[in-house]
Amino acid sequence: MNKTLLPQTFIDFISPYLPESENLQDFIQSCSTPLRKSIRVNTLKVELEAFKAKAISKGWELTPIPWCETGFWLNRPQAEEDSVSLGNTVEHLTGQFYIQEASSMLPPQALAFNNSINVALDVASAPGSKTTQLAALMNNQGVILANEYSSSRVKVLAANIQRCGVNNTAITHMDGRLLEHLTETFDSILLDAPCSGEGTVRKDPDSMKNWTEKSVHEIAETQFELIQAAFKALKVGGTLIYSTCTLNPYENQNICLKLQQMFPEQIEFESLANLFEGAGECTTKEGFLHVWPQIYDSEGFFVARIKKIQAITAPETIDNPFKKLGKFPYQAISKKSQTSLKEYLSKQFGCDNFPFEACYQRNDDIWYFPPAFETLKGKLKFSRVGVRIAELAKHGVKPDHALAINFSHLFTKQKIELDKSAAEQYLKGQDIDMNVSELAKGEIVVTIQNQALGFAKNLTDRLKNQLPRDLVRDNVKL
Repeated sequence: MNKTLLPQTFIDFISPYLPESENLQDFIQSCSTPLRKSIRVNTLKVELEAFKAKAISKGWELTPIPWCETGFWLNRPQAEEDSVSLGNTVEHLTGQFYIQEASSMLPPQALAFNNSINVALDVASAPGSKTTQLAALMNNQGVILANEYSSSRVKVLAANIQRCGVNNTAITHMDGRLLEHLTETFDSILLDAPCSGEGTVRKDPDSMKNWTEKSVHEIAETQFELIQAAFKALKVGGTLIYSTCTLNPYENQNICLKLQQMFPEQIEFESLANLFEGAGECTTKEGFLHVWPQIYDSEGFFVARIKKIQAITAPETIDNPFKKLGKFPYQAISKKSQTSLKEYLSKQFGCDNFPFEACYQRNDDIWYFPPAFETLKGKLKFSRVGVRIAELAKHGVKPDHALAINFSHLFTKQKIELDKSAAEQYLKGQDIDMNVSELAKGEIVVTIQNQALGFAKNLTDRLKNQLPRDLVRDNVKL
């Protein structure tokens, strides 16, 4: 091992593939340099210019990321760095930005480039950076099938989707190879494939400790199976983005070229040389982006954009698990339930424009489903769809936490702005002593920086905390 934590076997392996315009020592030196912090502003929660103004007032230095209008490298004052972690800032806790490596913003941008997205698939979506970025690019319209194979990561995915105010996702938990059975279903697909992670050593110094050339070829086999499945699920005329955070050609160019060899009449590679100013510096002859860490002082990344120009008739390679799904357990909201919820929202929050046409019901639970969900209904089994709104209990409506996070911008009353001290109490799960007699009794939305934190119940002389226990942060310091 050398000081960069790159095994010499890896350096010997990768050096022949370094572009002629790049220097091996520059690459090694770059890998030994700590990664710059970067964030992506979440325009589902805050307007870009408003966030930039807020950042300036806080003394934050934002350096634009060339390929993402809402992405920035971030420098904070040292005193703030020492006292408050970036993840504990008000802006992060309320979903106004996502802590996301700059290079990982490339795949969603490449998918949205000159492309109208309506029914999208994110094959390997946890922890949610690219799913939430896609949702913002789609302005919460259409639908995103957010799939994740790892059960331990599905919960993190769901939490980030909720924090960012995303409404247009349906979450599934399955092996991405099974998605081949959703033949020609999606107009846009993002496959950020599991990989050997050769481009991530600046973020994770241990990422290359167990690297072997054998493991590269083993994971490439899985990647090829995944890209085949994704291509089968893509509509004719649709766009597939294949990306990795690794550097070798076996997991990158070769996967795409092998797919082209399999479907020569159906595939067209679309160049990404014009994705952003200067993209040509890292564009291969096929039009793929191959970002080495030293080019933009970022992680290493690979991105290919593939167009499906003809239908394929390839046979299914694995048994179809979606043949016998049973009856879909949700129904369109009943008139009675809609009336009850409509009256509650109007009386309690002055909300008279809730999108009930997108609401579904399962027993007493009411859900908001993505605008284009009908396209996917009945085709596969879901872990979670859309946003849980409320429960119609015997003694009235019980609003769900997500109703505040995702839809309180539609409320015209029953909101109260907290200062940092009170917001800390709320996030710690504590009740807040304060006189709120000017507001009606019952549920109110507590906010900070005009961003919803959740619900509390107005008891006149105090606010009874209704933050879900799994969201309580005992050590939060704003």
